[in-house]
Amino acid sequence: MTHILLINPNTSTATTQMMVDIARAYFATVMRVPPTVTGATAMRGAPMIVDEQDLAVAAEAVNHPQIVALAAQADGVIVGAFGDPGIDALQTRLEVPVVGIGATSVREAGAGGRPFGIATTTPLLAASIAANVRKLGLGETFTGARFTTGDPLALGDVPSQLEASLAGAVQACIQEDGAQAVVIGGGPLGEAAQALCERFSVPVIGPVPAACRALLQAMHLGEAA
Repeated sequence: MTHILLINPNTSTATTQMMVDIARAYFATVMRVPPTVTGATAMRGAPMIVDEQDLAVAAEAVNHPQIVALAAQADGVIVGAFGDPGIDALQTRLEVPVVGIGATSVREAGAGGRPFGIATTTPLLAASIAANVRKLGLGETFTGARFTTGDPLALGDVPSQLEASLAGAVQACIQEDGAQAVVIGGGPLGEAAQALCERFSVPVIGPVPAACRALLQAMHLGEAA
């Protein structure tokens, strides 16, 4: 059976399990024989990546020998942090497809020149987010990022508040910035993204399902396979 490894670059095992559950649910809805999805959690770093230092530590954690060894046994790999930390180095180490939730969700949002925004909780990563969008060649259609207020970790501990705050950020992307699609920018925001997908008149893109779709394409597996 096909095996997919989802690497969580932060240290929260709860976040790992949540993203694995989202991936499993997605594959189960689009494939007759869904792949096995397992998770690997960073052994050092932060419980949530909120600034550039966390992102740098996460890049090293993703390429820890134990995680690389696990990834080498999989048929495909997802890096489950919006900054896609360590993905370039990991791709050079592996012979299997490796995708990140950041690049895949942004590419999906901006497909066909569609204006898109990003709603997330980490304002200290604003410059990094914008740089990654430009790196993908989508800077001209990026309408900007909107951020929730307050401590991202504290907000994440109250799912109803997280969803409400992100909904406000999505609304600002649409009404004030003119976005025609909005990415929810963060692995730990996966459940909130699921809840928000049906609430708006434009596509709201969850990063984990976007990565699943991209990985299926990279592995040449049809969604009805």
